[in-house]
Parts: sequence; C-alpha cells; structure tokens
Amino acid sequence: MKCTNRRIKRSICLCMAVFTFFLTGCGGTKYSFAYDPEYGVSSFGLFSPENARTAEPFAAELCVVPGNVNLTDGTEIPDLGAALLCDVNDAEVLYAQGVHERLHPASLTKVMTALVAIKYGSMNQVLTASENVVIKESGAQLCGLKPGDTMTLAQALHVLLIYSANDAAVLIAEGVSGDGETFVNLMNEEAIKLGATNTHFTNPHGLTAEDHYTTAYDLYLIFNEAIKYEAFREIIHMDSYDTVYYDKSGNEKNLSVNTTNLFLRGNYSAPENVTIVGGKTGTTNAARSCLILLSRDISGDPYISVILKSETRDLLYAQMRDLLSQIGN
Repeated sequence: MKCTNRRIKRSICLCMAVFTFFLTGCGGTKYSFAYDPEYGVSSFGLFSPENARTAEPFAAELCVVPGNVNLTDGTEIPDLGAALLCDVNDAEVLYAQGVHERLHPASLTKVMTALVAIKYGSMNQVLTASENVVIKESGAQLCGLKPGDTMTLAQALHVLLIYSANDAAVLIAEGVSGDGETFVNLMNEEAIKLGATNTHFTNPHGLTAEDHYTTAYDLYLIFNEAIKYEAFREIIHMDSYDTVYYDKSGNEKNLSVNTTNLFLRGNYSAPENVTIVGGKTGTTNAARSCLILLSRDISGDPYISVILKSETRDLLYAQMRDLLSQIGN
C-alpha cells in the first residue's frame, strides 16, 4: 500500500488531536505535544519517504524460500530428501522442495570447513597431522595422512574439496584452530552469522553423528558465502590435483587425486545451456547421495543448486540435471 505525504500528515494531526483530548480531559489543563512533523525522530520522520533512514535488510541479496516451488511444468522431483535451485544475481528461487528439513549433510559439511579455514587461516601455513587423522570408520574417504605428516593449508584445502578426504578435514581443523572442538565451534558461529539457524556441526568432515545436521536452504547460505572467495571457486572447479607433501622425517610423499564430482569428470553431462563451475559431493548411509553446485547460464549468470538425500548416485545426477534444466526456462 502506498501513502502520500498529505495522508500521513492528516493521520498524524488526527492522532495528535485525539492524544491531546485524552491528556487534557475536562479539566482544561493543557499539555505540550513533544513531537511534530519537523522533529527528527518523530513517527513522521521515520516513515516519510523524504526523511526516512533505512537499514539494508539481512536477506536483501538472498533467496528467501517460504515453501515449495515446483518445476515450470508444475511437478516435483521425486525420490529425494530436499532440493533447491536459486538464481544468485536475481535472488530468485526456481525450485524448492523440503528445503527447511533438517538432514544429514555428509561431506557437504566440508563447504563450511573450507569457508572457515579460508577466512581464519593462512594459505601458506604448514599443518602437522596428529593421531586424530587416523580415521577407522568403514567407508570413510581418506587421502592417507599419517601422524607427523605436514602440508600447507592450501594443499589440504585442495584435497578436502576435490577428493573429499576426511583426514584432511581433521588436519585443517586442528591446524587452523589448535584443536577440532574449537574449530567446530567456529563453524557453528559462522553458520549463525550467515542465518543458517537450522544447522549444527559436530565435526569438520561430515561423517554421521547424531547432532550433526543442516538443511538445503542453510547449505545454500553457506555455499553462497563460500563462493565469494576466489580460492574456493578455483579449487571446486578443478577435476584433479597433484601435490607433494612431507612425512614426519621430512621425506617427500606424492599425492594425486581426482574430483568426486562426476559432472566435472565427464561421467554425466549438464543441460546444453548450463556450465557447471564446480561444487561438493557427499555420501554416507544416513545422508544418502548429496550434491551442491555452482553453475552458470549462457550469459554467465551464476546459480546455486543443492540436492540432499537422493537414494542413489545415478539418481542424484539425473535429478540434478532435471533441476539444472530449469535454468533459462
């Protein structure tokens, strides 16, 4: 609803008259009215288009998702836990399904791990592996770090995001913050700052834990912040990585890894009008198959897409292709 200045002034005058009446009552005692349209902090000053001082809303440049948004043909994507597709520049939601449901994120957790590390660490700092890099959980993705091994934060971030190594996540957390618990606390603090209020992390890698959860929407918020950093964008775009790090005796150790993102490896193809920049995969028994991506349309405009809890890997990539097909429609 739009109001003119004249209407606002009339309303204020009426309110002043009524207020004065109640103050004076029948006794004739008059009270001065402390505010007028010219007073700097009056209601008129706050709401007048001419005098208003406004703060930038928190979500001014973010997608806001109050409920589900179906595909352009009116349908949903079946057999998944949650999905979201957002136009980054226009802050427009192109698809949303179950985006506020708390789910296991698996290795999509590592987006926040990388964001905190890039923000608070130094790319050249040397990290030393503790006994905690020895993860014995069945099926855990590892790059083979041993206690005493050293590599820079830049190297560890490449291994973390490209290969999704859980031991690299422990190395980063302890190296940046001194211990894993402090780093995880920082992850949760950063999540709250970003508005990811349905998120709680208990570890830096995403292996299943009871109190470790997030939502598709919160992951969008976290990923949207991470892609503001050039280092993050560069790493998630790489399909492989070769490096040399050192053991506790100073001997060289060679490491060569390929991306877990099967779009970048060419196993699956995106729609013709879409270019996939990169992203992060995640898979555990509890989380099923998960994927978050940064993509661009034919004009170079960015989009963020995320799918959680797809039943199988093949289905995940088919669903993501369906999701990305909404770009440009």
